[in-house]
Amino acid sequence: MPDIGWTELLVIGIVALIVVGPKDLPGLFRAFGRFTGKMRRMAREFSSAMNAAADSSGVKDIDKTIRAAANPAKSATDAVKNTAKSAMKPGGETERLSQERKEAAEKIRQNAARVAEQRMAREAAEAADSSEEPAGDTGETAPGTGPTKDSA
Repeated sequence: MPDIGWTELLVIGIVALIVVGPKDLPGLFRAFGRFTGKMRRMAREFSSAMNAAADSSGVKDIDKTIRAAANPAKSATDAVKNTAKSAMKPGGETERLSQERKEAAEKIRQNAARVAEQRMAREAAEAADSSEEPAGDTGETAPGTGPTKDSA
């Protein structure tokens, strides 16, 4: 694209004002704008058609191979970045591993809770058994379990 500064635009505007006249100048600018818009659209369509043709013929694969051979360090870092991006996608490897770890953690919590309940039940049973045992073999009753005044 030609490099046009403000002074060049001012000179072009003054010449156009003199040649075309102030009455027809807005129509001229409008037509010029439409023309440049059409040219840009055509250039964009041509560029996209060329890119599509290059994609279908495999030029991009060849280009990647050549660039990888020219700069192996950059191609290796690009491969690592692409792998990291694909792992972070929903449904990717990272999400699958995260779900497996959550499931494993939940199993561990459930087993720990079950073992704790069993231990507490066993300790409660042992405590109950130790309070029901007789005081000794001498025939004496445990303190507080002897005959009361009303039964004698």
